[in-house]
Amino acid sequence: MASSPPLPKKNSEYREAQYWDERYQHALDTAPYEWFCDFDAFRDLLEPELQPEDRILVLGCGNSALSYELLCGTFPNVVSVDYSPVVVTAMPMYPSMLRWETMDARALSFPNSTFDVVLEKGTLDALLAGEQDPWTVSPEGIQTVDEVLSEVSRVLTPQGRFILLTGAAPHFRVQHYAQPHYGWSLRHASYGSGFHFYFYLMHKGGELSPAQQALGARLHAPPSPPSSPCFLQDSDKEDFLSAMEL
Repeated sequence: MASSPPLPKKNSEYREAQYWDERYQHALDTAPYEWFCDFDAFRDLLEPELQPEDRILVLGCGNSALSYELLCGTFPNVVSVDYSPVVVTAMPMYPSMLRWETMDARALSFPNSTFDVVLEKGTLDALLAGEQDPWTVSPEGIQTVDEVLSEVSRVLTPQGRFILLTGAAPHFRVQHYAQPHYGWSLRHASYGSGFHFYFYLMHKGGELSPAQQALGARLHAPPSPPSSPCFLQDSDKEDFLSAMEL
């Protein structure tokens, strides 16, 4: 039975390539680790969005079996990237039809419009690990997400699809994905039993709904000033007890 992967000392280490290099030192001898369920859990959502001839990019592949599962599902044109050279070196244990490269999702070296589909499963979650408040992501976190999504939009074909799997619910993430300059539409669904995970589909050439645009605009709105504190007056003439609705 495969042992559990080593946990970082603090969540922010999930953002660092060094942590993943250390984690994947024995990737050849360990079973694939799957974030947010294995392929069968979201197959029914994913496969209808794919065509056999699609050129597919898997971001932050880790030692997941996702790329291999795609190959087995008659989607042979798959390129997988990760910024840990250690895990990329271990991945040729899979068939040679699959291609693996060391690359940072924030600075992809592929030309514009290279891929029909980009798949991301847990990469943004790792890059946002350590954020203090999921409702209010730091400016650095917002910039990181934008760097990744801008690169995804750039390497997608004009009718390409970005498919993202995450544990982050829509009320945390839609505002990040619903930015007009990416040039895509946005919809989402949930999957999994017991604990729900989320499947987001962004289609290049589509449009955001007005509600999504409004959510996206809030991401860059200046913070609201704190409201003035309200105190009860300390007065013998204040008959507040008689005004209470019990």
